Amino acid sequence: MKVRVNDKYDFDLEKKGKNIFLKNKEVDFDLKEIRPGTFNLLLNNKSFNIETIESDAKSKHYKLLLNNKIFTVSLKDKLDELLQQLGMDAAASIKVNDLKAPMPGLVLDILVQEGDKITKGDTLIVLEAMKMENGLKAIADATVKKISVKKGNTVEKNQVLIQLE
Repeated sequence: MKVRVNDKYDFDLEKKGKNIFLKNKEVDFDLKEIRPGTFNLLLNNKSFNIETIESDAKSKHYKLLLNNKIFTVSLKDKLDELLQQLGMDAAASIKVNDLKAPMPGLVLDILVQEGDKITKGDTLIVLEAMKMENGLKAIADATVKKISVKKGNTVEKNQVLIQLE
């Protein structure tokens, strides 16, 4: 399995039987879940506290708090690598759709303009619904083609807010 940390550091992690190998070198590894989303990792006799801040199991991307430092981690197994080589990886298969209102609400703020290039995870619009502010985020990299609403507009569920390309 390939492990990428902070979009900068790459590691090969492999499990053979009960043994774990990091960069083809066997490591002493023990991971215990303390409570949901919180773990203790013992790696080569060093202890690490890990808390899951965000997790997306489908894309295998995680944001972790490790000994009070934030790390982003993405995982790729052999199947993910094969699909990427064939041009069929999850990132390539995401079709950028228009941003639609997930529920009726009031547009509090629009954080992008037509022509802006956006990346996955960018907050595009703030929508108030049921007395709560909800930041609507981009699900993939795209370009803002057209903004169909204005600040202060009320919107219905599934109404197109932003057209993306």
